[in-house]
Amino acid sequence: MKRIFIVLAAAALVLAICLPAFAATMIKGKVVTYKSGNVVMKGYLAFDENIKGKRPGVLVVHEWWGQNEYVRKRARMLAGMGYTALALDMYGNGKQANHPDDAGKFAAEVMKNAAVGESRFMAALEFLKKQKTVDPERIAAIGYCFGGGVVLHMARLGIDLKGVASFHGSLATAKPAEAGVIKAKILALNGDADKFTTPEQIESFKQEMKNVGADFRFISYPKAMHSFTNPDADMYAKKFNMPVGYNADADKKSWAELDKFLAEIFKK
Repeated sequence: MKRIFIVLAAAALVLAICLPAFAATMIKGKVVTYKSGNVVMKGYLAFDENIKGKRPGVLVVHEWWGQNEYVRKRARMLAGMGYTALALDMYGNGKQANHPDDAGKFAAEVMKNAAVGESRFMAALEFLKKQKTVDPERIAAIGYCFGGGVVLHMARLGIDLKGVASFHGSLATAKPAEAGVIKAKILALNGDADKFTTPEQIESFKQEMKNVGADFRFISYPKAMHSFTNPDADMYAKKFNMPVGYNADADKKSWAELDKFLAEIFKK
């Protein structure tokens, strides 16, 4: 009987220690729909239900694979940091690709029609601003690969965002920013072994940002390849013979940079 009492007491102690920590974070993630023109967009909204009142919002723009579980995981991670995050849909109807040929087609359809891509981003931005957990005056956007190029494009257009962060995103542009237009602070996180980004593109990006007076920071991680933040990159490399790869060190360090960046622009 005494032994049972000791076991029960120990269990109660564990619960007493663990429950407050569990209660402190209650992440809710749900599929949401909104429209861009006549197209239904399927996003994923994540926030901590235990946080009271409004908080900054962060848009998360997917890789060329589409709005999949990877980008949803990033939205939940942001929710755990105290933000409301929307993993938006740039393809419409939640369309996803399982092969690089399809992913390339989906991404090209958006990139060749800038007005469509801009409209879809803005639809997600307006949707996020209307959420009851969001302070509409404090919004940022982050993006991965294709999505990194998207958020940099929106910054170049002068969209009113506190900041944008690009993870291994495209730096090149056919329409460089004009002086004084960029409102958002910019964080560009790159892998120095990324075969999709040339040294010339990096230098051109830096010079463009300096020329227009942008508040930007560019970080390159040694030995990091394209898609260095995505644990599935090694599988893609093997399955499709792609020059991509996961780099745990660069992933950890780049996320820490994002954490500091968001705290700075939102003044948490």
